Formats: sequence, structure tokens, C-alpha cells
Amino acid sequence: MEYVAGAAGDTPVRAADVDEADRRIRPRVPETPYRQSDAFSAALGVEVWLKEEQHLPTGSFKLRGAVNKLLTLSAASRAAGIVAASSGNHGAAVAYAASAMGVRARVYVPEGASPAKVDKIRAKGAEVVAFGTDGLDTELEARAAAARTGATYVSPYNDPAVMAGQGTAAVELLRQGPVPDRIYIAVGGGGLIGGMALWLRAMAPQVRIVGALPAHSPVMAESVKAGRIVEMVSEPTLSDGTAGGIEAGSLTFPVCRDLVHEWVTVTEDEIAAAMNQWADLEPGRIEGAAGVALAALRRDAPQLNGQRVAVVVCGGNIAGEAWGRVVGERR
Repeated sequence: MEYVAGAAGDTPVRAADVDEADRRIRPRVPETPYRQSDAFSAALGVEVWLKEEQHLPTGSFKLRGAVNKLLTLSAASRAAGIVAASSGNHGAAVAYAASAMGVRARVYVPEGASPAKVDKIRAKGAEVVAFGTDGLDTELEARAAAARTGATYVSPYNDPAVMAGQGTAAVELLRQGPVPDRIYIAVGGGGLIGGMALWLRAMAPQVRIVGALPAHSPVMAESVKAGRIVEMVSEPTLSDGTAGGIEAGSLTFPVCRDLVHEWVTVTEDEIAAAMNQWADLEPGRIEGAAGVALAALRRDAPQLNGQRVAVVVCGGNIAGEAWGRVVGERR
């Protein structure tokens, strides 16, 4: 039976909604490469395929959900403007989509957010407001601001249209190449893995879905373990894009609880080592969240016996100075 996300009274999300989102966003969101990495396959002893979301115009998968959400809004809602909260990537995606559609956007970011990501948000014409030190308190303030002004709040993850949009990465992946045995996906609020899991469990149930998190902010994994969304303090992590709390009652929690097969938490040293291996074997930069998924695969690889494995390279937005620190420390 197909899994349907959403509590009573909520807008349900089904695999069909992910398919519809794929058709809806296609004129505005280009497909990203899905390719086998010969270098990583040889290094890890498994058949490694990379879904390279860093090649999207804003440098991360977040563009999928932002575009899908804005395309579902009425003309009146677009005229009233939108508000978002983001550590950077979601904000850049919302700003990009809003600019393309002529919609006013205000983006709330946590204090201390990546300067490279904040610059991308401003460059797309959105107003930027710094508030809070954790992703959750930033979200709550942004929601309150939207309510005060009549704007539409665009959640980074806790929204049916956003989650369905993020899930289009799974539709593309299976359209472009072979079905993997396992897929590794970095997890923060759960929008990406939730949307992909909804579609994969319905359309390719043989794929084992693995959620990867930094040990300094393993909120979703700990929530699944506890059977409820937990509040916990996140420590500084290279994976700033997945750090922070999860909104109470989030649509993504039951999806992650019910559909993700495994959870892996990785240390900061493991994330840095994965990013360094990328620097050795592949072109370009990846951000810390992408390093989390790769680090989880690196840990599991010795037990995978030559399986075909996909890694979602969720983003490449990292400042040159930060990249140099991570890579330079080990060279």
C-alpha cells in the first residue's frame, strides 16, 4: 500500500505528488547529473553513483522545493510576498525562484550563517534579516513575521509542496541511470529524504534508504529513536546546512520515522575526511552536508560487498576560505 504523508486535516503527500512536482518544475529547474564515479568506486570497493545537486543554479537541491511551492501559490498569494527561514541554501533558492517569478521575498537567517550563502540570498534581491542562533528559533520568527504581514511562509522542509519538490531528485535519478541498492542522503529537517523516500518506497521499494547526519546535530535520528521530535542543542558542525532543531509537528518526522531504513551519524573528522577525498578524486567543491552523506558511505563501504550505491551530493555552497581550511588541514 502506498504511504501517504500528513496527519488528519493536513494536505496529504503521495508519490503522485512528487511526479506532479517533477512535471511542474521542469521548465524552471534543470536536471542535475547522475553519474558513476570511477574514482570513488575504485577507492571504496562499491559501485558509486553521484546525484550532483550542486550543479543547480543556486548550488543545492533546495531550488526544487522552492520552485514547486511558488508555482502552487495563487496570484494573490504571490502578490502578498513570501517569507522564508534558512541557514543559506533554502534562502538562496527562495530568492532565486521569487526573483524569476516577480515575487517579493524576505529571508530570515540564523546569526552566524555562512557568509557565502547569505551573499547568494542578497544577490537574488531578497531582503535578509538575521535572527536567532538555531535553525528552529529562526523559523519561528519568520513564521510570525509572515503572519503579521500576510505573506506566505515557505518552510525549508515542513510543507507538502516543498517536500514533494525535493523528492523530484529521486524521479530524476531513476530516469537517468540504474536503480541503486542503497542511497545515502544527508538529513536536517527531512524535506529531501522525506520527499525522496515517499517516491522511492512506492516506485522502487528495493532501494534501501540511509539517512546521514552529523553527530553534532543528529536531531532527526534522535527523534526517530525517541518516537517523537526531541529538542536538543546542536554543536557547531561543518554541515551547517543540516544543523538545528525540527519544528514541532513537522510533516517530515513521520515520513522519516516510517520510511527511512537506516540512520548513520558521522563525526566532524569523518565529514572533513570525506570532503578531502572528494578534493582528491572529483572536481569542484562540496559543502559539509554533502560530506555527511559521503562520510556515511565511506564508513559503510567495507560491508557493502560491491553493491551499487547512490550518494546525493546535496550542495556545493562553501566559501573558498572555509573549503581551504577543511582541505588544507589534512594536506
